Amino acid sequence: MIIRQTIIRHGRRIATPRRLPCIRSFASEVDIEAIEASLDRSLKETHSIESLLQNESSEPVPPIEDTTHTTLDYRKDQVAEDFHSIRRQRTLTSRLGTSITPHYTPQALLAAPPAPSEISLPLLLASQSHLGHSTSLWNPLNSRYIFGIRSGIHIISLDITAAHLRRACRVVSGVTERGGLVLFVGTRKGQDRCVVNAAKWAGGCHLFERWTPGSITNGHQILGRCRMQVVDEFDRPIPGLENQLRERPVLKPDLVVCLNPLENWVMLHECGLHGIPTVGIIDTDANPTWVTYPIPANDDSLRCVQLVAGVLGKAGEEGLRRRREKAKRGEVTYQPEKFELKPQEGEMKTGGDEQAIHHAGGSG
Repeated sequence: MIIRQTIIRHGRRIATPRRLPCIRSFASEVDIEAIEASLDRSLKETHSIESLLQNESSEPVPPIEDTTHTTLDYRKDQVAEDFHSIRRQRTLTSRLGTSITPHYTPQALLAAPPAPSEISLPLLLASQSHLGHSTSLWNPLNSRYIFGIRSGIHIISLDITAAHLRRACRVVSGVTERGGLVLFVGTRKGQDRCVVNAAKWAGGCHLFERWTPGSITNGHQILGRCRMQVVDEFDRPIPGLENQLRERPVLKPDLVVCLNPLENWVMLHECGLHGIPTVGIIDTDANPTWVTYPIPANDDSLRCVQLVAGVLGKAGEEGLRRRREKAKRGEVTYQPEKFELKPQEGEMKTGGDEQAIHHAGGSG
């Protein structure tokens, strides 16, 4: 009886249809902008978590694509995997190490050597110009250039080195300003580049191989077939005078710069016989009387040799610049030679038979 009443009571309630309120029957509008803003915030949070995991985890975490919000499987592409690995290593090691400035760059003395006015004692000291040889190998004639002895090695006075280097710069600059030819010689290993650059700046010649004995004393036989040319005050070649140069003697340098006098003493002896002035780097074991203008310095240091050659080359460049500036004003700083200019075919000869041509050097 109790069960029947319960079923009848609850059955009426179940059979009666349930009415919803009017408010719930109407559909509400969806806020699309709020949803997009929430998605952007979640995407930014995802990228930040991804970068944090990349820095902290031992294995790289695959990135998440912005459009599909799925992880990119870049392991299928070996190039992409290597790229992400390198980028991660750079991120981890970017804060390691130190930056040392300023530091020594070996190519700086070859490409841009200092000017003669920039010669200083710290520069010579950094180039190891003060280091000489053992006291048992010294030449007594170098006693005026020696500052003292340290650990059995003679120390060269940098004050004297700077003074002699400035004097040699004035000599090289004066020779090139007056149209002279400067020969740079350096036959040791590693001296070829600085010798070539110095000769290019000074407008002269260079030699970085073995000196042929007799090139000056017997130059007509050894260098007789070398080509010479006549140039004007602006160093421009003048054609049509090759036949007149055949009977002329071989061209000789007006100044010789020797970077290793010990190996080229034959060349220095030939220059002394013909009265050609010389400039050389004199170490504590060399004879300073072999050269006209000695530069007491360390000839075994390649950095010191590059410094001396570069400074002398820049000095010659300054002399060339002054000579060409004077030539633009119509001033000639040297005595020109006379050559007979023959008229070209179809032209009539109206002037004299000889004309002064500015002879500034040659090539062989």
